[in-house]
Amino acid sequence: MGHKEDLLEGAKKCLVEKGFVRTTARDIVNASGANLASIGYHYGSKDALLTQAFIALMEEWGESFAAGRKGADGSLERFRGVWEGVLAQHEASGPVWAASLEVALSRDRVPELRTMLAASQAEGRRGLIAMMTGTPEEQLDERDVRTLGAFYQALLNGLMIQWLFDPESAATPEEFTEGMRRAAEAALGAEG
Repeated sequence: MGHKEDLLEGAKKCLVEKGFVRTTARDIVNASGANLASIGYHYGSKDALLTQAFIALMEEWGESFAAGRKGADGSLERFRGVWEGVLAQHEASGPVWAASLEVALSRDRVPELRTMLAASQAEGRRGLIAMMTGTPEEQLDERDVRTLGAFYQALLNGLMIQWLFDPESAATPEEFTEGMRRAAEAALGAEG
């Protein structure tokens, strides 16, 4: 691996161990074995590197359970299967979710980092739609991302916050799926 890849791996390790706000450039250098100047050379800034590391961790996390999806595209079985995968990975992904909440709650303390993470949301939303519906990401348009993608992202973030606060009271995949089914039935019944 070169310095760029070493830095990314070191930053991922630091995110899991320390979170966004507490990770320093020196922490990343120590974890990666690279030199301090290489952060600016390869990524522009520590915050840009941490953002790339966060995105990489989320992609790895999604890939870790996406392959085992079950059920037809868009079905309740697929919906439940995705949440089973999410919760099966909650121990490993908990520190990453905590780090993202740390950035969101820090508001103006790290504005450039929040801006970079906000820009990456569309990519995450596309991935969630593809996982749930089986639609290839390149076939999704802006409306798909801003509607269905935002909906799935809200569900994902909400479930992870429930788990971070109290894993024992967080909804199980079965409960989450039943809640989705009931909400859809109520909404469709109210329109009829």
